[in-house]
Amino acid sequence: MLISDKQKQILTLLADGEFHSGTELAEVLGVSRSAICKQLNGLSALGLQHAAVSGKGYRLEQPLELLEPFKINSLISEANQAVLSVLEVHDTLPSTNSYLADLAQKNAPSGYACFAEHQTAGKGRRGRQWVSPYGCNLYLSVLWRFQQGGIASTSGLSLAIGVAVIRVLKSQGFAEVGLKWPNDIYCHGKKLGGILIEVSGESDGPCSVVIGLGLNLALSESQGQEITQDWTDLKQINAGDIVSRNALAGAILNELISIVNGYEQGGIAPYIAEWRSYDCLKGQPAVLYIGQQIIEGVVDGINEQGLLLLKKHDESVQAYASGEVSFSASGL
Repeated sequence: MLISDKQKQILTLLADGEFHSGTELAEVLGVSRSAICKQLNGLSALGLQHAAVSGKGYRLEQPLELLEPFKINSLISEANQAVLSVLEVHDTLPSTNSYLADLAQKNAPSGYACFAEHQTAGKGRRGRQWVSPYGCNLYLSVLWRFQQGGIASTSGLSLAIGVAVIRVLKSQGFAEVGLKWPNDIYCHGKKLGGILIEVSGESDGPCSVVIGLGLNLALSESQGQEITQDWTDLKQINAGDIVSRNALAGAILNELISIVNGYEQGGIAPYIAEWRSYDCLKGQPAVLYIGQQIIEGVVDGINEQGLLLLKKHDESVQAYASGEVSFSASGL
């Protein structure tokens, strides 16, 4: 569903979480009160629930902080602004990753970043849906072009991006967040966010990378019912306090650019030790799924190339480059 201009105006007015009368909204938008009711009812499809109270008016279930490019850009360092070619904020996209992947095929420049308030077909790993209600989380993708080394030069990039996200979260007081190999942000055994890296190009020449991040900030229980695994958000972790979306968006984008800008030269090596310090799976019993193959063992961290190390029942340790790791959250 696309959000209309009238609905965006209503959201901007109701974003403070306070009551606004139907008369006030109708006057500002230049429409009838019945038209206001119709526009508000249409917002439910975006996951935006509102209350209507006689004598008080309308208000959203929870306040909204809409993303603003100017506020995000103000947190990007001068050095990183030099390589940030485009910064966009969209109301609705099918997927920020798909949007930039299409632009990459049309020669869009490196350093092209986009956020969306809402995704109709958000993408997780292995074709999963990423639940993306309007205005309450972060959905970010960045297009980056690697000129040398081909697709192999991007090896381990999802781990480095995970380091970028954890650095920002810890700097903002979220001390107990961690990383689950290869691309998940976790806290207290529950998924907080995920990274999706999509690469296209030559095996030994130029290639383009779309780096996607979804991070849960403040999901309602009804929105969370669509998620098929244990999840959490920053509001729960932060005892009900909501963090600034613009401040977090700017800080994460800045840190992400800092890492990806030098990745072609340095690779994963500078981030291995730090990633290990955030590893929330090491020492935990786990099952690794690679296609139809099922491998049980205990996670033994990652090696110097960022591959998962799994200790099997015979005490042998083997490295794996890909796969899906399942574990018992109660063990974390």
